Amino acid sequence: MSPRISAIICTHNRAGYLAGAIASLLRQEFREPYEVLVVDNASTDDTRTIVEPFLQDSRLRYVPEPTLGLSVARNTGATHAAAPLLAYLDDDAIASPQWLRVLSEAFQADENLAIAGGRVLLDWEGRLPPRWLSANLASSLGAYDLGNAPVKIQQPGQTPRGVNYALRRDFWESVGGFSEQLGRVGNTLLSNEELHLTELALRQGRTVQYLPDAEVTHRVAPERRHQGWFLERSWWQGVSEYQRERLTGKAGLGQVRRGGDRLLRGLYHSLRYGNDPALRFDNLVYAYGQLSYLGLALRHLVWR
Repeated sequence: MSPRISAIICTHNRAGYLAGAIASLLRQEFREPYEVLVVDNASTDDTRTIVEPFLQDSRLRYVPEPTLGLSVARNTGATHAAAPLLAYLDDDAIASPQWLRVLSEAFQADENLAIAGGRVLLDWEGRLPPRWLSANLASSLGAYDLGNAPVKIQQPGQTPRGVNYALRRDFWESVGGFSEQLGRVGNTLLSNEELHLTELALRQGRTVQYLPDAEVTHRVAPERRHQGWFLERSWWQGVSEYQRERLTGKAGLGQVRRGGDRLLRGLYHSLRYGNDPALRFDNLVYAYGQLSYLGLALRHLVWR
């Protein structure tokens, strides 16, 4: 019997976390047929060894993808998937037992629904979040909570997070898949591939929805608990935003104006909230990301 939904984990050198993600998918409270694909994206650690024992379950498939890149791996997973629904879970996340059921029911109830995702909680693995971490910056770690009721997304910036992201195969095909000009490649923190797809879905008049009960927990790795990681993440966010705007025809002088305004606003607010470590750092990180965005916009104007 053909699977109703394909759950896909794309992984690169995260063997220490991967088993938990796989186990959470094989323990789903979902009565319809489903499959789990692990796309090994050029890993050099023990990823294959971790996957091996789980292959005794016929629902699981191991798919090697030698070309490094998260969007590449996601597209490979979709190509190999057998179901009309694709549900992506990060390799360091744990899906709630009802995750696939809630996603499947939502797509079944609304034929216009193109993209859906749910609440993402952070697991600090026994530690407390740092004092300098604002709620806004926590979203860089995948935190996502729009409340306890389903929400139809109207703005791309509210898109479901990639750690917990599902879409229809026919929509994925209609837009040519995840843009391989966006998305992480190895240790580079390029992103915005999900936001780009959400933007395309809204342009098509399709529905994008937040589903609170399609919940996952995202484990915060040690390297992501330091301020340097957030600064690097913001730098790459600036690059990602520039690239996304180019893909949607928004490149040009307007980017220079936007980047300059955002840079000054971030610096101003970092001074204004100097007594609040979380808000101060939040705005410094925001301003830092605008440096990469503005630099690329200026280079485009000079060299085009």
